[in-house]
Amino acid sequence: MSLDHLSDLRFDALAIEERVQAGIRDAGFEFCTPIQASTLPIALEQRDVAGQAQTGTGKTAAFLIATYQRLLASEPPSEQKKQPRAFMLAPTRELAVQIAKDAEDLGRHTGLVVGLAFGGTDYDKQRDHIAAGIDILIGTPGRIIDYFKQGVFKLDQVEVAVLDEADRMFDLGFIKDIRYLLRRLPPPEKRLNMLFSATLSHRVMELAYEHMNEPDLVRIEPDKVTADRVRQAIFFPSNEDKMPLLIGLIREMGEARIMVFVNMKREAERVQAYLEANGINAAAISGDVPQKKRLRMLMDFQSGKLPVLIGTDVASRGLHIPDVQYVMNYDLPQDAEDYVHRIGRTARAGASGDAISFGCETYAISLPDIEEFIGHKIPVAKYDAANLPELAKPKYKPRQKPQGRRGGGGGKPRGRSRRKP
Repeated sequence: MSLDHLSDLRFDALAIEERVQAGIRDAGFEFCTPIQASTLPIALEQRDVAGQAQTGTGKTAAFLIATYQRLLASEPPSEQKKQPRAFMLAPTRELAVQIAKDAEDLGRHTGLVVGLAFGGTDYDKQRDHIAAGIDILIGTPGRIIDYFKQGVFKLDQVEVAVLDEADRMFDLGFIKDIRYLLRRLPPPEKRLNMLFSATLSHRVMELAYEHMNEPDLVRIEPDKVTADRVRQAIFFPSNEDKMPLLIGLIREMGEARIMVFVNMKREAERVQAYLEANGINAAAISGDVPQKKRLRMLMDFQSGKLPVLIGTDVASRGLHIPDVQYVMNYDLPQDAEDYVHRIGRTARAGASGDAISFGCETYAISLPDIEEFIGHKIPVAKYDAANLPELAKPKYKPRQKPQGRRGGGGGKPRGRSRRKP
């Protein structure tokens, strides 16, 4: 791993409680990343922070360390049952799980209890754990609101509130849920507030100023700079050559961890079917994959048991996956920012990586906008169509959307069967 992504600020130079410092040392952290060096001194002084930072830059450790410092410096209320004193919202269950894991690691010497709430699995198990009393509540909005409305916990004792990937919250339509929860916390001036987002857009800043106490703004390394650490190349295959070229390149990569990006879920399923039919172990991740299977898929990918993970931007954003060696844009994204977000998955924590893109007949139109955004031309790679492998065809049938019953009059619903908008 490269160390040029680190700042000169050491964790042990900061006024951090020894029990937290012990967790930092256990994690092997010595120097702060830029986002940590810029936000921790502010948050440790109990001032609110709104930071622009990507997944993989160290922001999770920044807000967890500041949270532990705040909680250990104050006495918890003397109630019979512990209520959450820190409240952390994430847009996806995978990100919530990762935050909770990091919280357990960094806080192992503090004695503070972490509770996790996310949809899709373990409903009663999560509920019972939170009901028993926790210090830090981490989760996704829907499940947290469910438990809150049942009276499983209160929010009136929260001392720290964290919103992670706030822009993604908007993308997924969670903003009403977030406002519902934030309005049930103590007033902003009575808690420490931290917000992180890939972009500090107008809508994100509106949220920050509404629910935070005059936050300090921190912007670290815009997305497009991440692209500078990635070796990039683009092929220009015909649509017919795309699949053979993909499979041929994956075979050449050998025992590598590879992420393949496509633009639509149905295409992810088709790519998976072709890879498996041609002897490549691959899985497509999507929002409708059952939660336990989804988590197992991510664990297998991180461990190397599953070499190829296929996904769309919607399915893959927010996943913390270290040590990805290759990113392959089977479809060029239609948004330039999505391109740098994708390829940045192979340049985590200062590492370098490789990104290979296909400028096919369908999506090559996106290339000029991408190159303008990253500020340079992507080097062109060539292939010999005669050397492409012959492929076995999979037994693949795209899933069909269910067809509703049609009544008379051109398929309009009749009478009482009409649904309200």
